[in-house]
Amino acid sequence: MAALRRAVPGRAGAGAEGTAGGGAAGRGSAVGLRPPQAASHELPGSPEASLCFANRSAALFHLGHFEVCLEDIARAQSHGYPDRLLPKVLLRKAECLLRLGRVPDAADALAAVENKIAVDGIMTSPAHQTLLKKLNQLKLKVCERESCPEAARETCGDTQRETEIWEENDSISGASSSLSLKFNTEKGRHLVASRDILPGQNLLKEEAFVSVLCPEEGESRLLQDSSEMVWDTQFTNADLYCHRCLKQLLASVPCRGCSYAKYCSQNCADTAWEQYHRTECSLGALLLTLGVFCHVALRTVLLAGFSEVSRLVVRSHDDDDLHSAKARCKHPRDAPDTRTGTRGIPGCNDNGQYQSSYRAVFNLLPHAEKHSPEHKFLCMLSVVAICRKLQEAGLEAAVLNQESSEKGSGPKACEKTSDELSPELQIMAEAMLRHVLQLQCNAQAITVMQELGSGDGAVVNKKPVRLATAFFPVLSLLNHSCSPNISVSFSGTAATVRASQPISSGQEIFHCYDEAIKMLLKCQMDARNFLSPEHLLMGEMEDHLAQVYATLGKWQEAARHLERSIQIVEMHHGPSSVEMGHELFKLAQILFNGFAVSEALSTIQRAEKILTVHCGPQSTHIRELQEMKTCLLELPKSILQRT
Repeated sequence: MAALRRAVPGRAGAGAEGTAGGGAAGRGSAVGLRPPQAASHELPGSPEASLCFANRSAALFHLGHFEVCLEDIARAQSHGYPDRLLPKVLLRKAECLLRLGRVPDAADALAAVENKIAVDGIMTSPAHQTLLKKLNQLKLKVCERESCPEAARETCGDTQRETEIWEENDSISGASSSLSLKFNTEKGRHLVASRDILPGQNLLKEEAFVSVLCPEEGESRLLQDSSEMVWDTQFTNADLYCHRCLKQLLASVPCRGCSYAKYCSQNCADTAWEQYHRTECSLGALLLTLGVFCHVALRTVLLAGFSEVSRLVVRSHDDDDLHSAKARCKHPRDAPDTRTGTRGIPGCNDNGQYQSSYRAVFNLLPHAEKHSPEHKFLCMLSVVAICRKLQEAGLEAAVLNQESSEKGSGPKACEKTSDELSPELQIMAEAMLRHVLQLQCNAQAITVMQELGSGDGAVVNKKPVRLATAFFPVLSLLNHSCSPNISVSFSGTAATVRASQPISSGQEIFHCYDEAIKMLLKCQMDARNFLSPEHLLMGEMEDHLAQVYATLGKWQEAARHLERSIQIVEMHHGPSSVEMGHELFKLAQILFNGFAVSEALSTIQRAEKILTVHCGPQSTHIRELQEMKTCLLELPKSILQRT
């Protein structure tokens, strides 16, 4: 797995903004990287970083994104944009302002250009003469707009969206008043219709309590080269979406401490830093290696804060003691008072309200008794690894909200290290372990529709892509069924639930995480009637089934389906093909997460051998395989022998 500390792959050249003539916006960024990626790899405040932002502003201008272009111009200036190149970027700023109808601001920008030219003296080169010509053209346009104010009025393309009128529930945050919260020993917490509901009716709007971008998904574009067709697989979700709000990126703002995290705005970057990223920043490689569930668990406790986490962990110990006392009572009248009404439903506050809060997240069921001892041990090992890293990196105080480190500053060195976690970190570790186990059945995938291919065809081909993994505590109240009566859609980190069919009063509201399994199995059964067992489509269906089972945390079933897919891939592409290497890489991840140690080590070795040939020993896949292998080999010998 690629390390996430900032690494500068090469100095940016002069490029588009480095020469007065200027060319396409992509030139001049760091070697092999487009401007959005290059900006993430340059040091903050460096001339190279300022050139990356200026180059990107040129591309944004030509694409007609004038507001965002202005933001990049401001970023270029804040990063120390070279003074000698300033007139050119100020002219671009003035033209953006004119296009937006902000005539006085455009006039001010042109005045700044004139002052700069006056200070620099006479300019005689052809490039400078071109710049002066552009300046005069823009001054004429400003004069025209000032003399005819009506021409400057731009019609706003944004129309006010109609707001759906609904009555919010008094007891369940974000839910419609047509729902009510129920509890019984058979179904646990669940939602039912308190009145008849029509198809399309909005039932729930909820912001994720926490969400973490899944970086492995992304776009693959087929590029036409002059000599051959090549696949461009450089873009992943980490490049395409904001790491905080999940908004699609147009001009990303990189983290000042790492080359991985990117944001849609400076506000998102600052908020993420204060809430959790100042702690996560130096742990990036470890978090990617351990997986998204561990990352969600860490971010959950960071967002909640140590005080709230500690309060609920201690309270859970008291509840365990209470349940033990009940079990020891000989008569029901001797037992402590049982909770009644909504106040007694786990996750509700003292007023009987179920809110989208950390309290609700903490009270989601971890189903610890249903996880194998091996799986629980691996989860515990992962959580302890994170906490040990926090302690070694001197981040413990920040995690416990006892200090506020400066934005962009690195972790402080520990004065001393200990083999044992502090009592406070033990509490955080306990909560994180609970969340990792909860995610096996309570994780919600946030999905988006992404276009496949270049998008130049007459028919646009799209597919749903898993964008992030999140905790939605209210959405998690819905029980699963193979016959769901609702549909879920996403906008950024917000989920909207609508009725997909008529729901009668008193009927339970059902959500379905495994409808994909039902549909894929039916497709598989139908395909067997006209496709050979070795057909590539049969392999794709096995691959998709493996992905669904992995999402549900059913690692053995996922491995079984992926092994069938591998057999078909090997038959079509050969045992040493790059396709075979990628399939083995996926199998290694599944076996690693499923704690199948010996099988995982064997698969890692096979994948390494193939991918080293095709991708090189320094590729991200090889590094991740090596880190998985190191993690497995560091397990106690007794565990290795047993598995």
